Amino acid sequence: MKLSRIAPLAVIAVALVLSGCANTVRGVGKDVKGTARAVEDTVEN
Repeated sequence: MKLSRIAPLAVIAVALVLSGCANTVRGVGKDVKGTARAVEDTVEN
């Protein structure tokens, strides 16, 4: 296959992978915040 045919497919694949990573990082951030709030609530009570 020619490089000109592979390059657009590679760009699309990389974009999909990166968008999946961004969603995962956001989800981890929300989980960490939720855990921190739960710990604070437990310590306060």
